Amino acid sequence: MAQREIYNLYIKAMFNTALRIVGDREEAEDVMQESFLDGFMKIGMFRGESTFGAWLKSIVVNKSIAKLRSRRVVLEEIDDKMELTFLDDIDDDFEEKMETIEKVKKAIGSLPNGFRLVLSLYLFEGYDHQEIGNILGISEVTSRSQYIRGKSKLLELLKVAQ
Repeated sequence: MAQREIYNLYIKAMFNTALRIVGDREEAEDVMQESFLDGFMKIGMFRGESTFGAWLKSIVVNKSIAKLRSRRVVLEEIDDKMELTFLDDIDDDFEEKMETIEKVKKAIGSLPNGFRLVLSLYLFEGYDHQEIGNILGISEVTSRSQYIRGKSKLLELLKVAQ
């Protein structure tokens, strides 16, 4: 009974986290099931040092990354520095905003896995580059490079979608 309540409380947020990282609905559902199973089986390992949601989210993130690794995501070492411009011309009209959100979701979904992973961990999950480097086993510089290149590619895709 308590497990069902926990599941219902966290399923949407955890699914969205998995989906942003793996980029595929079915794989995100698989990640969710595995994550909740692991969470319930390892509940004794929860020490209360963070919220239960944060602990469960770390399981979801790690399972999502493992799913990507099984697809052989390649993260390249890059030292390029790129200047980025941001799209500032978003009308206040609600429908236009919703259309923009859909374009952004679609563009993020079409990014290469490495870019999408780093962008998702940084922008949506709130990890910094040092944490992302630790999670992915890459350097902080690589995380920053992937983020810069991913954001640049995202902006290109959004300009084309206009």
